[in-house]
Amino acid sequence: MNEKILVLDFGGQYNQLIARRVREQKVYAEIKPYNKISCEDIKNAGYKGVIFTGGPNSVYDESSPHFDPEILNLGIPILGICYGAQLLAFMAGGKVQSAADRSEYGNTVLYVNDSPLFEGVPKKSDSFMSHTDYVSEVPQGFTVIATTDNCPAAAFSCDGKALYGVQFHPEVTHTEYGKIILKNFLYNVCKCSGNWKMEDFIEKTAEKYREELKGKKVLLALSGGVDSSVAAALLYKAVGDNLICVFVDHGLLRKDEGDFVENTFKGKFGMNLIRVNAQDRFLRKLKGVTEPEEKRKIIGEEFIRVFEDEAKKLGKIDVLAQGTIYPDVIESGKGDSAVIKSHHNVGGLPDVISFESIAEPLCDLFKDEVREVGVKLGLPNELVYRQPFPGPGLAVRVIGEITKSKLDILKEADAIFREEIDRSPEKIETNQYFAVLTDSFSVGVKGDARAYGYVLALRAVTTDDFMTAQWTRIPYETLERASNRITGEITEITRVVYDITSKPPATVEWE
Repeated sequence: MNEKILVLDFGGQYNQLIARRVREQKVYAEIKPYNKISCEDIKNAGYKGVIFTGGPNSVYDESSPHFDPEILNLGIPILGICYGAQLLAFMAGGKVQSAADRSEYGNTVLYVNDSPLFEGVPKKSDSFMSHTDYVSEVPQGFTVIATTDNCPAAAFSCDGKALYGVQFHPEVTHTEYGKIILKNFLYNVCKCSGNWKMEDFIEKTAEKYREELKGKKVLLALSGGVDSSVAAALLYKAVGDNLICVFVDHGLLRKDEGDFVENTFKGKFGMNLIRVNAQDRFLRKLKGVTEPEEKRKIIGEEFIRVFEDEAKKLGKIDVLAQGTIYPDVIESGKGDSAVIKSHHNVGGLPDVISFESIAEPLCDLFKDEVREVGVKLGLPNELVYRQPFPGPGLAVRVIGEITKSKLDILKEADAIFREEIDRSPEKIETNQYFAVLTDSFSVGVKGDARAYGYVLALRAVTTDDFMTAQWTRIPYETLERASNRITGEITEITRVVYDITSKPPATVEWE
């Protein structure tokens, strides 16, 4: 059995980041809301350690998140971070009060003392602080092991009980030695050996589903996105031809993308894949529709209906498979794998199709881990590392009514832009880049004749989390080559513009 760490979530914005940092150290971590697990559950689960996350509340407020103080007596090592450190101190009898003039935000110089937590950490380094309260008096039996100029207990410990609290955030990159501090907690304090390996996960998961799904027919809605593709590859390893993948091609994918998906799974892997070419059906439903949210709703609903029609043709299906990943489980607030998330490929479970169970082979993984599994299973890099693509596809990149001719124009322009980004002699650091066909027209000159055609917008953003994003500084030479090719090769486009708006105030997509 893999060693595991519990990340006990008290509403902090970095809960998933903490879990990822733990997993980077080859130790499995799982996140549980503080009010969804009991002290007894923690005791019986065999955790090697517990990490209390940060949170926006004040521990001395009676309505703020608290936990059973008995957790401090279980003999399980605990690391409290920010609010988690204050809660640890509060539960152990220490004092926490409003920081007032002691509040700290951003990079702060940290001074550390000798401690198993700070092995290999210099006496002075940068840390990232974000707090309005602070521990003004550590509990009896605890020792201050780090300070800042404004925080008298930036870290404290009770070594005999393996209890540690840090006011700063070791999980963020701004804390200079944060990864070392977390590694020290895992290995020096929790005595982990680091047996969380992706190869083990793949083999154990395949074996699990090989046993559970033996002789059963499994249906997966394959979108061609990273999550559903990796789920398909992993389940195929487990159940082979008993996996049936339905790929609904709504005609809103990028140029040649439908063929790429079919060739990858049907050609390379030999999977049982049904490609449904439903472009005409979707275009009929979208005829005359210009409002973005209505487009999304129609596409989502029609996807379900097409999937439903295909499933009926297959007869009895025992299991529905989904590409649910760990952040989806956390964000939905549900740990029950039988719950269908509306944001996933199927979009909602059709009422007329019944399944014995739901298979979600990736529900314990983060996105970067899903990509790692995909690579190890032999999926092509173009698929595993594809940039984000909206569920409604190009429907939200064609402004106004969607027609086949507009989609054809956009597919060609988008392909040219992506080609020129890839061909650029300079390495371009961008996380998402695409073309948008606006509903504006512009006069131009092609040859010796006046032309009147579409205005095409190019968009590229750089971001860590897509919550905020900066427009990417693409070299002018690359933009020029893309513009010249687009206006030269696509007669319907007379003008190309580049979107230099960051998020906020804009969103990444135009619709």
